[in-house]
Amino acid sequence: MRKGEFRNGMEYLTWGRGAKSLLFVQGGPGSFVPQGVLRGLFRREFAAYQEAGYAIWIVTRRRNMPGTHTSADMADDYAELIADEFGGRVDLVVAESFGGMIGQYLAARHPQSFGHIAMVVTAAELSAWGKDVDERMAAAVAAGDSNRAGTVLAEYFLPGPRTRWLRELLGPVVGRRVLGNSGCPGPDVLTEARAELAFDARAVLPLIRPPVLLLCGGRDTFFPRAVAEETARLIPDCTLIVYERWGHVRTGSSRRVPRDVLAFVRSR
Repeated sequence: MRKGEFRNGMEYLTWGRGAKSLLFVQGGPGSFVPQGVLRGLFRREFAAYQEAGYAIWIVTRRRNMPGTHTSADMADDYAELIADEFGGRVDLVVAESFGGMIGQYLAARHPQSFGHIAMVVTAAELSAWGKDVDERMAAAVAAGDSNRAGTVLAEYFLPGPRTRWLRELLGPVVGRRVLGNSGCPGPDVLTEARAELAFDARAVLPLIRPPVLLLCGGRDTFFPRAVAEETARLIPDCTLIVYERWGHVRTGSSRRVPRDVLAFVRSR
């Protein structure tokens, strides 16, 4: 594994020497190079891609983005990066959660920049609950309050008022392990949160021409199944796979995802 920074300020973590390139667009708000325990988790989750001959590239958003930067603007940033650093095309884009919001615009505006695209635990619009949780977490991260940010992040796994005491107990630990020293500037986290709150891709989805794989959890509270199904209907060529009993985090971290993505790539 090695990490670095591209000329435009987008940071990356890469591993694998395969001839094919996989660009992973991670969730948010906020993007950072995985480190510590997260780095090990990513390596295990992406093992199937590496075995299939891919070099893995996890690439953050630009640093010090304009405060008005939208998801479409971020998609343009990734397309420009692909043009400048990857010879104009990557073989596979895997875009997850907020990264999948960006991926929807990448697919609509820059279809020539990739061979295949898979969008994981994402949809045309974030739920009201998801907007509220992510807005609170972004504010905590931007303020440098890792304890509060960790408490909000724990809500992803332990929602509802009955587990509030446990979230508050675990918050400081979660904040230190997952969010501490992420390296993502606070203003960028807020910019991504604003882009997420304003996001509604319904008008652009019919413009997507490449085949799309959309993977969602049947119990995802960030991107409810009904919205994911609507998203799939609006994309002209979309294969939707629903993991019936799983929520947002379980689906996104599942090793079923690489298997389904690779099967989709082989079929197209």
